[in-house]
Amino acid sequence: MAVCDQGDQRHDQAAANAAQRHVPVMADRVVDLLVPGLAHARQQNRQPVIVDATLGMGGHTQLMLERFDDVLVIGIDRDTEALSLAGERLASFAERFVPFHGTYEQIPQALSAGGVEAADGYLFDLGVSSYQLDERERGFAYSYDAPLDMRMDPTARFTAADVVNEYDQHQLERLIRRYGEEKFARRIAMAITQRRSTRPFTRSGDLVDVIRDAVPAAAGRTGGHPAKRTFQALRIEVNEELNILREALPAAMAGLHIGGRMVVMSYHSLEDRITKKAFQQQAQSLTPPDFPVELEEHAPVVRILTRGTEKPTAEEIDQNPRAASAKVRAIEKIRPTRSNG
Repeated sequence: MAVCDQGDQRHDQAAANAAQRHVPVMADRVVDLLVPGLAHARQQNRQPVIVDATLGMGGHTQLMLERFDDVLVIGIDRDTEALSLAGERLASFAERFVPFHGTYEQIPQALSAGGVEAADGYLFDLGVSSYQLDERERGFAYSYDAPLDMRMDPTARFTAADVVNEYDQHQLERLIRRYGEEKFARRIAMAITQRRSTRPFTRSGDLVDVIRDAVPAAAGRTGGHPAKRTFQALRIEVNEELNILREALPAAMAGLHIGGRMVVMSYHSLEDRITKKAFQQQAQSLTPPDFPVELEEHAPVVRILTRGTEKPTAEEIDQNPRAASAKVRAIEKIRPTRSNG
C-alpha cells in the first residue's frame, strides 16, 4: 500500500511540475492563426473541433479550451504517460476534451474517437516534448546519463539501444548523416561499431563519450554539443518521426473542413522541408499553364497563410529557450481535397 501511495504521489507531483515547467511555444500566435477556422464552423452552426496532433503536456490544448468555451479538442499522443498527465491537467474540461493514444498519422481514427468526420483546426507541435526531455530515464537528452531508450511511446519495443547495437556501420552512417545532418557521420559510425564489438551500448552517457572522442575537438567548440545531431538522428529513427509526418499532413488536410486551418511548428530543417513540400503541393494549381481557365478539379486546395516561416519573438525565447529553433507554417483549406484518381 505504501509503495502504491508513493507512486501516486510521484505521479501527482510529476503532473504539477510538468504543467508548471511546460510553456507552450508561440501559444498566442498559434491560437490566433486557428481562430478564423473556428468562426467558420460557428457560421455553419457546427461545434468547432480542433485536433492537437501532438498533445504533450496539454499546454496548447488548455489555452484553447480556456479561450473558447464551445470548442471540442481531440488530443493525440503516443506517450501514455504524457496522455495521463495531460488528462489530469485537463480534467475540468473532460466534456470537451478527447484523448487519443496513437501517432498523428492516425487522423481518421482520432476523429472517429471524437465522434466527428473532420476538424476545423489542426495543430502540430513537432519533435520531442519538454516533458520527455526532462524525464531522464527516457534517454532523450545527451546532457546526462540514462538508459539508451528514446521511445516516445513507452509501450513500443524498438529503442535507441537496438539501433546502435544492431545496425551495421553503413546503416548507422547513413542514418546519422541523413537524419542528423552530421558531417562526421562516418567517424561516429565507425567509433560506435568498434566500441560495441567489446561491449554493447546500454547507457546514453557511454554513447556520448564515444561520439565526443570521434568528433574533432574544434568542431565541438563551434557546432554545439558533439552528440546533438546523432541523438536527433537516433530519436527520429526510433520513433519513425519523418515517415509518420509525411503520412500525417495529407491525412490532416483531407480531414479538414473547408475554411479550416492547420498550423505546424517544426524545430529542424528536415521537418520543415516535409511540411513546406506538403503545403506547396496542395497550394499549387495543376491546371496546365497554357489552359485558358482554371479547372476546378485542378485548382489549389489550400491557401498558405504564412510568408515563409514565422519565428518566436525574443520575449518568447526568453520565456522558453527551447522555442528558439521553432518555425511556424500555416494554411487554410479553400476547396475539397483532390481525388487521387
